[in-house]
Amino acid sequence: MYPLRTNIYIDGFNLYYGKLKGTPYKWINLDILCRTNLNLAKNKIQKIKYFTALVKPRPGDPDQNIRQQTYIRALSTLPNIEIIYGHFLTHEVAMPLADGSGIVKVIKTEEKKSDVNIAVHMLHDAYKNEYDCAVLISNDSDLTEPLRIVNKELGKVVGILNPQKKQSMELAQYAHFIRKIQTGTLKASQFPDQIQDTNGIIKKPIKWQGTDDGE
Repeated sequence: MYPLRTNIYIDGFNLYYGKLKGTPYKWINLDILCRTNLNLAKNKIQKIKYFTALVKPRPGDPDQNIRQQTYIRALSTLPNIEIIYGHFLTHEVAMPLADGSGIVKVIKTEEKKSDVNIAVHMLHDAYKNEYDCAVLISNDSDLTEPLRIVNKELGKVVGILNPQKKQSMELAQYAHFIRKIQTGTLKASQFPDQIQDTNGIIKKPIKWQGTDDGE
């Protein structure tokens, strides 16, 4: 029975806001992270699918997109990773102050399509029998129905690596195992400060070496 052919589906923004934001661990090697959090005697990792969207620089952080693109370039050096893009929208909206004293304009950011893309890829891969076990790195309850289909209707093993403080009980009911991603595994799963691809040297963004909130 073991090891199970395992595909991993990573909600990039859920991982970032749940576990990476405000830490020095954004330069994370997702292959090492997954191997550290799974029992490799039971799970043979075949493919890691990383779902994200290209951010747009904001007035207070004009290099945000450059840091993200540098990270994506680093991820692309991993042979078993596939990057699937949604959309990142930024627009100005007027919102009322909590005390009712007036209206302010704020910049609202929204990431679109990643949850749909995760669901489609997880189901498509299952129908094609490309894995025995699907591991989800997210705590987004919008993914409950695809987990139910993968588990109950297609008979696949489902695991969750949770980057958030609390666990969605809706997701949990369809998981064979759940593990919380710990800070220690993030620290142990970093790329070297410099790595190389066919185009040259890739350097860890300087701002990511502190505990900033840069994307």
